[in-house]
Amino acid sequence: MDGTTLARAADECGGFLRAAADREWAAIPVPGMDRNVAQVVAHISECLFWYSTDLVAGDRELDTVEMSVRPGSEPADLVATLATSAALLTRVVDTTPPEARGWHPHGLADASGFAAMACDELLVHTADAGQALGRAFTPSADLAEATLRRLFPWAPSGTDPWTTLLWANGRADLPGHERQIGWRWHCAPLAEWDGTNPAHRPST
Repeated sequence: MDGTTLARAADECGGFLRAAADREWAAIPVPGMDRNVAQVVAHISECLFWYSTDLVAGDRELDTVEMSVRPGSEPADLVATLATSAALLTRVVDTTPPEARGWHPHGLADASGFAAMACDELLVHTADAGQALGRAFTPSADLAEATLRRLFPWAPSGTDPWTTLLWANGRADLPGHERQIGWRWHCAPLAEWDGTNPAHRPST
């Protein structure tokens, strides 16, 4: 997972959201969430801005900064902000040495881990927004597959990658597999994965 993949995800999501920018996003609640469409799209950008900061800051949490995107902005401006946050993270990812780590609650992530988490935020939350807008969002299968395999290595194979990515994020059922509750990413390098699904580990 690298900056090129992240840039593609941002382009697909931005194009989808831009096509609905004539709607009043702040007045449209997202099903199953305590947020409206504007708040969800603002959240995506906030995550990507934070990922850029966390990757540069290194392996300890840097909590000196308050970072937020104003959800009351016009939808077109929120889409532009999304593109900006993705472009910034893309540059950080592509210029970060492979051995570098950044802090995240789910583990010390490398650049590929941050790129994958950004893709997951983009793809899944764009689908959330699309559901509220009455427009189904389906990303390119290879984007869904790359995100799935980097963050959820325990996910089943041989299934539709987009449905499986939604399942891994607790948003869809997958026949023959239990619904994912309390799901987590594996954002550290894949070589450090212990072979288990962290949602199944006992609480400590």
